[in-house]
Amino acid sequence: MSTNSLATSAAAHSDDVLQLVDPAGRLNEQAAAGMLEVTGELVRTLYRDMVLGRRFDQEAYSLQRQGELGLWLMSLGQEAAQAGSIRALRADDRVFPAYREHVAALCRGVSPAELLSQWRGASHGSWDPERYHFHIYSLVLATQTLHAVGYAMGVRYDAVDSVVFAYFGDGASSQGDANEALNWAAVASAPIVFFCQNNGWAISTPASKQYAAPLTERAKGFGLDAVSVDGNDVLAVHAATHRMVERVRAGGAPGFIEAHTYRMSGHSTSDDPGRYRDSAELAQWEAHDPVERVRLLLTARGWADEDYFATVASDAEELAARTRRECRALPEPSLSDTFRNTLSEETEALRREREGFETFKESFL
Repeated sequence: MSTNSLATSAAAHSDDVLQLVDPAGRLNEQAAAGMLEVTGELVRTLYRDMVLGRRFDQEAYSLQRQGELGLWLMSLGQEAAQAGSIRALRADDRVFPAYREHVAALCRGVSPAELLSQWRGASHGSWDPERYHFHIYSLVLATQTLHAVGYAMGVRYDAVDSVVFAYFGDGASSQGDANEALNWAAVASAPIVFFCQNNGWAISTPASKQYAAPLTERAKGFGLDAVSVDGNDVLAVHAATHRMVERVRAGGAPGFIEAHTYRMSGHSTSDDPGRYRDSAELAQWEAHDPVERVRLLLTARGWADEDYFATVASDAEELAARTRRECRALPEPSLSDTFRNTLSEETEALRREREGFETFKESFL
């Protein structure tokens, strides 16, 4: 087993890392008391979010392998971190994702077609951030962290009580943009919470070779309030996020949440994790599967029966069918739009170039 795996696993089970439900589905009621009202309705909602998110991710992966998508970045294994956090926000809280927050996007109402359009090459950004209060994906590593702080400054000047929420990964934490964003947010007291999904790997670079101190300690050094949470425990993530967001909403210092989770698949469909990752490490984390953990809790507490699980599974298959259908129905992009979108107003020279291209293209018909 790799050093990185051992270090990450130890962090995810230390006393400093919040955990409410263990991998066997046992709820620590003492730890949950005062933090979160755990109800069957809440747990069922989060379970359904995770199951549907995982099925969508699997279907998108298959579509890429079939040549329907140019690339796909999987979220397998990170469902609890995303569902638990996004469900702790208000609808008017603005979210700035990275590029694999598919579960969070689905929870905000973004459709499969909108999520897949960019990866199919049909658009550069395929949903309206104002409609969902969920920004378009940022493929440039950590750039969204600065965008989020800038937006948070606007929120503060507007004197409204919404909070900005920025997702990023442990790899992005090594980028200058992320560190500048943390510092700027702290100095400006911006109403923002940074949510780091520490999945153990920055493509093929393990966390142990990215930084020497815990990310929460780095965030505290900038002046942020920081906590660590078991990112495969959806209730712990939900409780920690709700508490942090409401504290910031009330005027507290910016927040930082480090969710210890694991990237069960490759960095993307162009990556082969078998070249750099030990199979024993994967097996270890499969035993901490976030979806199975909640299923065990629901069963043990009598909060769900086989009919419920069957219904969720059926809903997931309907989502998969919808994903296939909407992906293949996406319109082909027009190369003529490249000319139209180069400048805000098409110049005479650009118009001539576009018309020349269109005449050339029509000659093949």
